[in-house]
Amino acid sequence: MTDTLSVEHLNLTFENENGAVLALDEISFSLARGEILSLVGESGCGKSVTAMAIMGLLPPGSAKISGSIRLGPTNLLDLNEAELRNVRGNRIGMVFQDPMTSLDPVHTVGMQIAEVVQRHRGADAKAARSRALEMLDLVRIPDARNRLQAYPHELSGGMRQRVMIAMALACNPEVLIADEPTTALDVTVQAQILELIGELKSELSMSVILITHDLGVVASTADRMMVMYAGRIVEEGPVERVFSRPSHGYTAGLLQSLPGYGSTLRSHLTEIAGSVPRLDHRNPGCTFAPRCRFATGHCNAPLPDAHEIGANHRSLCIRDTAVFEAISNHEIVRAWA
Repeated sequence: MTDTLSVEHLNLTFENENGAVLALDEISFSLARGEILSLVGESGCGKSVTAMAIMGLLPPGSAKISGSIRLGPTNLLDLNEAELRNVRGNRIGMVFQDPMTSLDPVHTVGMQIAEVVQRHRGADAKAARSRALEMLDLVRIPDARNRLQAYPHELSGGMRQRVMIAMALACNPEVLIADEPTTALDVTVQAQILELIGELKSELSMSVILITHDLGVVASTADRMMVMYAGRIVEEGPVERVFSRPSHGYTAGLLQSLPGYGSTLRSHLTEIAGSVPRLDHRNPGCTFAPRCRFATGHCNAPLPDAHEIGANHRSLCIRDTAVFEAISNHEIVRAWA
């Protein structure tokens, strides 16, 4: 498969009154055509800011970014704001976390979808409205013709999320970024939204970046996963491979915090002690070492580059063998798929 999106050596710093803070540290990954790649980690690990960097939505004054973000042959970091506006919503669509605050409350959902089509495809009002109706049908909204005239507050959370997906897909983008698309939705609606994204990915030959902290969603939806911690990629690989052979202490901690981890449900959750560090207070070696039960003194030394664990499976952990041996008998994919 050819790569639709390629990110190489992406570094991001934010300037504040105390100096520069490194938010993304040497982020490199690729996204193949028709693939679902999931970005996983706690809040504050860099998932959403990676998406914002790809979309060119970071504040230009305080954010300093280097590396490359290639959509096909085009390096998005070389584009000016006007050129980026032609990419956003057209070649890359994004579904933001909260559909209620992402939709304009004073305009109908039909008008908001039609506006995207008019802006990027130059369609007249009638053609844009027809495309909006087509998109509402595509995302399985019942009575789509009447829903065109609805305002966001008149729709349920699940319907608003479908409208956001319709808007993001209105111009048949090559890449869809879905940032926590199931947050605040009940379990039934979550399943419907995830199934919808999978179906549309296949129908439209689209690539998807799925941002989530829910490993159950990852197991049932994604092809590959990228585990992020404190602005770094600490482990990445095919979902089944990473779930069955976790090779970083942070990945192991996330898996063990699931109630269905292993062969039986447990009466209590296993937590990861501590919290994600402030970005201006990084450990000199592995940033996860202060919270990791597998850490030794060697983990505080400067880390080598990520190394291969298996086919397309890489880890930043120098204790990967100890991590795997400690939990090698679990079958998380079977329990959560």
